[in-house]
Amino acid sequence: MRIIEDVKLDYKDVLIIPKRSNLASRSQVNLERTFTFRSGNSWKGVPIIAANMDGVGTFEMDAELNKHGCLVALTKHYSSNELVEQFQRKLNSSIYSLGISDGDLVKFAFVYGNFNSPSMRVCVDVANGYTQSFVNFIQRFREKYPNAVLMAGNVVTPEMTEELILAGVDIVKVGIGPGSVCTTRKKTGVGYPQLSAVIECADAAHGLRGHIIADGGCSVPGDVVKAFAAGADFVMLGGMLAGHKEGGASALGGNKFYGMSSDTAMDLHNGGVANYRASEGKTVEIPYRGEVKRTMQDILGGLRSACTYVGASELKELSKRTTFVRVTQQLNNSLSEYEI
Repeated sequence: MRIIEDVKLDYKDVLIIPKRSNLASRSQVNLERTFTFRSGNSWKGVPIIAANMDGVGTFEMDAELNKHGCLVALTKHYSSNELVEQFQRKLNSSIYSLGISDGDLVKFAFVYGNFNSPSMRVCVDVANGYTQSFVNFIQRFREKYPNAVLMAGNVVTPEMTEELILAGVDIVKVGIGPGSVCTTRKKTGVGYPQLSAVIECADAAHGLRGHIIADGGCSVPGDVVKAFAAGADFVMLGGMLAGHKEGGASALGGNKFYGMSSDTAMDLHNGGVANYRASEGKTVEIPYRGEVKRTMQDILGGLRSACTYVGASELKELSKRTTFVRVTQQLNNSLSEYEI
């Protein structure tokens, strides 16, 4: 056993210091980025990803976020035929999600074989990216699909980020336990403060020409800004995009949002919680938030505004112009927040 004495930080622990800027308007900020990946593929767009969660990673969300230049990691639980039809629409936003079981591979092979693009975007998603079986799967997957844009995780340390990139991953998902409906830290005591994880893993990935996704921990647009400022190439959002019409939510209520390792998810998709494990997610009731375009305007508007505060005319400049200051409080909560 050992203890790391260095202070590690979450988004709530910092603010960004403003700097002199020549930008006259938020409209002058370019949020699009162009990435070239180790696999040889490239992508251009606004690097925000809707998480592959029920009520978030839906076909309807995919169609709407495509209009904003963003990405959607589709939930794993669509049928093969539904996924084939979706990918044949050739949206610039769609990401295929899978686990590491034999059944996942068979299903993916069917969809891939019926989709006329070798550079399909794929997210291999597991809760624990530290197992040797996961690394072995990544190596086999890359050998079989050398042209796919491969995202995989989750991890929180630079050493494992490097190992996954060397195994064939283009974009490493970073985050264990920070999600709004994730209880991994509560149930296991395992995790890492998300801002520090992003900073350290981004540094490791960029040294190998790899990229990272900051996955989890964002509850307001300012957190999305901090993730990009910390060096994230992409930011994945779950809770912030839940409760919308495009995710299946209703103005009549009864809108539940749950972690994909929760009792609710496992009862729905896996026939219950296996007797050798505990659920590591919770279920919450959330208000109906209408169409997601309003939320996206809020998020993208916050990003543009932050860039004007530090003088970054493009999103890719944000991390270079950021200085964080540690704080003990960042919001004035003397009045209750409400939404119109």
